[in-house]
Amino acid sequence: MISEEAYLFHQTPVELARQLITTLTLSPTDRLYEPFKGEGAFFDSFPAENPKDWSEIKFQRDYKDYTGEYDWVITNPPFRLDNETGRVNAFWKLLDYYTDRAKKGVAFLANDCCLGTLTPKRLAHLAEKGWGVQKLVVCSVKKWRGRYFFIVLEKKPSPFYHHLITNF
Repeated sequence: MISEEAYLFHQTPVELARQLITTLTLSPTDRLYEPFKGEGAFFDSFPAENPKDWSEIKFQRDYKDYTGEYDWVITNPPFRLDNETGRVNAFWKLLDYYTDRAKKGVAFLANDCCLGTLTPKRLAHLAEKGWGVQKLVVCSVKKWRGRYFFIVLEKKPSPFYHHLITNF
């Protein structure tokens, strides 16, 4: 279990969440879901007119139990989750999970280790499901030391690549 200090340290700055939300093309009728609400930086920045919901394990609302429908998932997901072998990188697992459930888009805040999990094979898997990377917003949060990326996938082909080059 993560300590309260670590939990608070990893919360998305409110102003960053507000700015990142403005990079998305949302319809006022899009249903928005924040599965890892934390202290609410993203959720509280969602446009007021949009239907929205959230989960947060700290408040006994686990994303695995959520049964509502949504068009967009917008979140700063946990980068690691506990499993039977210890703490593992969760980014790819969560991205694959939400591209099976969201109707229009998935937007995750990620660090460079998370971004590194998007191998050509995994990007091809997303493309086979109809998903493509549409935007990559680079941001810096001083307290987190380093670059972070807001990766936006939508249920349409990616403008970033047409062929995956592998096996050199």
